[in-house]
Amino acid sequence: MFYDALVAESRRNDALDGVRSAVLERVRWLVDLLERQRAEPRWDASAALRGPGEFERVQAMNAATRAEIEGRLEACSQEEGRAAVLCLMLASRFDNSGFWRYDSGIKAVLSRVHGWAPDEVAVMLLRVAESDMGFWSAGPLGMALDAAAQLDADGCRSVAPWLRHAHAKLMSGDVPAHQHVPLVKRLRVLLASVDEALIPEGLIPPYAPWAAPLRDRADTLPTPELADFVRHLAGLSGPRPSQRWRRTCLTLMDAASAHGPVAEILRALAEDDPLCSRETGPHSGWSSGTYHYHYLVHQNDGELARGVVWAGTLTGGPTTVPYLGALALRTGGPGADVIEDLKLAGAAINALAEIDDPAALETLWRLQSGIRHRALLKQLDTALVTAAARQGITAGQLIERSVPGHGLEPDGSLERELGGYRARVTVEDAVTVRLTFTGPAGRTSRTAPAAVKDGFPDELRELKALAKEVRRTLSGERARVEALMSAGREWPYDEWCRHYRDHPVTGTLVRGLIWEFQDTDGEWRAVAPMAEPPGEPERVRLWHPILATTDDIRAWRERLDAERLRQPFKQAFREIYLLTPAEEHTGVYSNRFAAHIVHYRQLYALFKERGWQANFLGRYDGGYDGQGRAEFGDGEWRACFHHEPAADDDGGYAPEHAATDQVRFERRNGRRWREVPLAEVPPTVFSEAMRDVDLFVGVTSIAADPDWTDRGEDRYAAYWRTATFGALTASAEVRREALERILPRLKIADRCTLEGRFLIVRGDLGTYKIHLGSANILMEPDDAYLCIVPSRGKGDGRIFLPFEDERLSLILSKAFLLAADTNITDKTILRQIKRGA
Repeated sequence: MFYDALVAESRRNDALDGVRSAVLERVRWLVDLLERQRAEPRWDASAALRGPGEFERVQAMNAATRAEIEGRLEACSQEEGRAAVLCLMLASRFDNSGFWRYDSGIKAVLSRVHGWAPDEVAVMLLRVAESDMGFWSAGPLGMALDAAAQLDADGCRSVAPWLRHAHAKLMSGDVPAHQHVPLVKRLRVLLASVDEALIPEGLIPPYAPWAAPLRDRADTLPTPELADFVRHLAGLSGPRPSQRWRRTCLTLMDAASAHGPVAEILRALAEDDPLCSRETGPHSGWSSGTYHYHYLVHQNDGELARGVVWAGTLTGGPTTVPYLGALALRTGGPGADVIEDLKLAGAAINALAEIDDPAALETLWRLQSGIRHRALLKQLDTALVTAAARQGITAGQLIERSVPGHGLEPDGSLERELGGYRARVTVEDAVTVRLTFTGPAGRTSRTAPAAVKDGFPDELRELKALAKEVRRTLSGERARVEALMSAGREWPYDEWCRHYRDHPVTGTLVRGLIWEFQDTDGEWRAVAPMAEPPGEPERVRLWHPILATTDDIRAWRERLDAERLRQPFKQAFREIYLLTPAEEHTGVYSNRFAAHIVHYRQLYALFKERGWQANFLGRYDGGYDGQGRAEFGDGEWRACFHHEPAADDDGGYAPEHAATDQVRFERRNGRRWREVPLAEVPPTVFSEAMRDVDLFVGVTSIAADPDWTDRGEDRYAAYWRTATFGALTASAEVRREALERILPRLKIADRCTLEGRFLIVRGDLGTYKIHLGSANILMEPDDAYLCIVPSRGKGDGRIFLPFEDERLSLILSKAFLLAADTNITDKTILRQIKRGA
């Protein structure tokens, strides 16, 4: 009989066996109904073979039994209702069906019964704790806590052992965070009412080395003050604590004398080795095969860790800045040694914003270039706005004033004497930072001499780390200053000198750009790179070619080329994009770069590299409509580049190819964005956004893939042919103009001419047409395609190019190769040339 089996299964040989037997006997009728329910047929495939109407018959039988159980439960007295709840909980274990099978019945009875005895609550708590603490256990545990909350003080003390056991199981389980947090709070409130000095088992993780300082203190000097402090730390759930939480934290930390353990935990989170899922933590028994991961803080311990971060910040102030920066980058940056922990990284970022110290601002600045996650970048923006408001300036001003100088001299260098050698860190140009060593004889080397390696290992390590940090700062500043091309900002001259021209890192960049200076007469005059402005300027702004005349643009390009000046990024030779009649007609969107077929994963990677945010296309709900977004104009404008999986793409979970679509623009309206007509978008914003989109399409289009025709694919053959040798884009037009100046200086000048979209190269074996957009090649006279796959190495740099352009370098390398086609030894290329001839 089911009753006998249930009694036997419920026996634990403990003091509660009598309670379990009594409740089962009290509701024997419920056990009989459950037995009947278990014996009833269930609808399955074989039932369909038993004849027509079988499904309806089975459904009616199940519904009748279910209705009878619900009716009897609804009519239960208080005592019988409590017994019914316990019976259903015990029965849920019997056939491993889980709590979900009787969940609705338990809830219905529990909502109207009261008067729970401690032993009854103990049976519920123990029954819940016997199961694996996962999603389905959260509901029953909450019901058991509802019953426990009805007990008086003596009753709570009676069930304290089972409350502690439930807390330990919950902290080592895998209940989802949205259920876990409220449950542990309720358990801790109940346990605190029993013993204020008690720190529940699992509240301080027993396996985590970072928690050792608190764990040791709790083991050796347990006090009510320490328990209050630990519970307070673990009670922090939001990204930023309230002022009340902060005041209470400081009071409790003083009372518990816990400043030392908190500081040590913060250091450990930032620097100590991570945990391995295979060896420690709640998931240590789950790993199979070679799979494992490294983590810093388990999700069940996240509130405690974030509480420590804030407690350490409130008391440590500026001394915590290095640890907070390292923790934010470790848990929120790419390529870290642990899995992402966005909440912990966000706590570190927000804590940095509360520290009124230049080092904290420098750290926030560095994090901007080291963190890619969209949510964390938003928190960084908020943190910078908060810190800026405290100083009465804008976030942009704060960022430019927080750029680290790394102790470099105004010329961007730093020297150290290491024995008889002079070590020098130098910002050489917009992309290069070098560490060199000059010996007593005056010979300079990039490799550290043996005397430096052996005699000054610590100093050498510091210099290498410094060079790495300066490179990171230089890269971040290059991207930030280039972003100012769409901002339209102006600076007072003295402020610009202090934060831009004379900065040891930023100055290397800005001195290579064209700036406009406003005199006292109100006139703006552009000044060449490296030159000093005339008179006494009052204001400064960055020159943009879209706001200049065609003659001015040509004059600047000729001057830079004649003086062989390469700018930190394209400025004089920058592509410009004006609104076209077609875009004026469409009004709110541009189709200029629509209907291209691109390599999708390459496009997605380029989005991230250029600072655009985009959802990932794939075979999931919402994965068929891609939008790449980026902000321009100091965050006041946003461009949206629409794309979708290419038709009939069968690339698996993620498409191999994507089709491009419209570009639209939005303007910030408070905390929202409002779509605007293209005509309202400032010319600099429109041009900069379209320049990025042109780059995306130009680099990732299958038209730029020289191997495409060798694949035997014809899905996009018509597009490939049209796009590969089609009209030139703005970037290709700039490339053509640069070639007009470069070609006369080359030794192959007599073999090259520019005709329309092509660079024509005359070899001895044939004549070749290199397209200035795709760099692909056609052979005269029948325009046969010539496939030359470029090598992965960079050019030798012997030809001066006024700007960095991989496609321009590729075109020139192909021109040199084909002009001397009799020297080609590659059999694949020769076979194509001979077939074309």
